[in-house]
Amino acid sequence: QVQLVESGGGLVQAGGSLRLSCAASGRTFSRYAMAWFRQAPGKEREFVGGIGGITYYADSVKGRFTISRDNAKNTVYLQMNSLKPEDTAVYYCAAAPLSSYYSGRSSLGETYNYWGQGTQVTVSS
Repeated sequence: QVQLVESGGGLVQAGGSLRLSCAASGRTFSRYAMAWFRQAPGKEREFVGGIGGITYYADSVKGRFTISRDNAKNTVYLQMNSLKPEDTAVYYCAAAPLSSYYSGRSSLGETYNYWGQGTQVTVSS
């Protein structure tokens, strides 16, 4: 069982930066791929990026967002730079076994077994 807790959301002006953190419980954190998803009001949940041995990003955030992880701290991060109003959403972290992540389904929410409660990011124009 893995429990995930996100933090670091808030209100920021367009062009600004935020760093989200996701702390995971459990002693097998390194065996999981981690991902970030987001959901804006009235929109479908969308994949932002994931990190296993390979890191993937959605085209909409490529070059602006960076995912990293610290296995010693059981934490995954999402550094968000050059934020835009369209980045406004609730951001969720999720965990999946590495085998699932490498199955070609890394961007699908159904691949992930564990989810955090989400943290709100609001970007003002």
